[in-house]
Amino acid sequence: MSSTTPIVLIHGLWMTPQSWNTWADRFRDLGHEVIVPGWPGIDDRSVEDVRRDPSALKGIGLKQIVDHYERIIHALPEKPIIMGHSFGGVITQMLADRGVGAAYVAVAPGQTAGITTLPLSTLWTGTPILANPFGRNGATPLSKRHFHFTFGNDLSRAESDRLWEQYAVNSYNRVFFEGVASAFNESGGVTHVNYARADRAPLLVLAGEIDHVVPPAIGRAIVKKYRGTGSPAVVEYKEYAGRTHRLVSQDGWEQIADDAIAWAEKHATAPVAW
Repeated sequence: MSSTTPIVLIHGLWMTPQSWNTWADRFRDLGHEVIVPGWPGIDDRSVEDVRRDPSALKGIGLKQIVDHYERIIHALPEKPIIMGHSFGGVITQMLADRGVGAAYVAVAPGQTAGITTLPLSTLWTGTPILANPFGRNGATPLSKRHFHFTFGNDLSRAESDRLWEQYAVNSYNRVFFEGVASAFNESGGVTHVNYARADRAPLLVLAGEIDHVVPPAIGRAIVKKYRGTGSPAVVEYKEYAGRTHRLVSQDGWEQIADDAIAWAEKHATAPVAW
């Protein structure tokens, strides 16, 4: 696979495209065109602007977000490598089900439909949203305390708070509710994918050992689900010791980024123009 193959990076919940600055710059240095679009409502807005007025995030669901990325991808000259973090990893798998990528890397991905593994730490991650079912279409802020549990659990509170200032934005509540409901509704959930799809381009799932949001048990369950269908499509798994949910920015992120792009370049399908 040529280093000119475009790469699309998809951020997760509570984040903006800025969360990918590390990997994006590294991949550009390798000669790739790297596209890092924001979810609808975030687009290219600053963290401060989204916090000040999160109204554009309200009511937006996963299908709308996936459709948004598919339109962007179809505007590229060829199928890209697609990488997504956290809920961006769910979106990556949904895009893989649509066949729009040359290879896929799901970084600490959330559950797609039918993955019922739900560790207690994952449930606690969602309490700011799930505690208010009437806020399904809202845009809940993430407190510094909760950010410390979800993203900064390897850091002191002061260090975590600095990252909150730099990266954290409000939630798309509907996305979280849809993700949880889909876990127990494989055939009809919003995050439904065909795990048995034989012509899916290769997929790599990455996990961090001490991730509170998406513990390794979820990553392993996702891979087991794909492999259990007997599909010949390539699905691989790699776990990193001592890593939190911040696989894309925690100290040592360079090795993970290098592993991800090396795997994608090795396994990606031949360039395919639309």
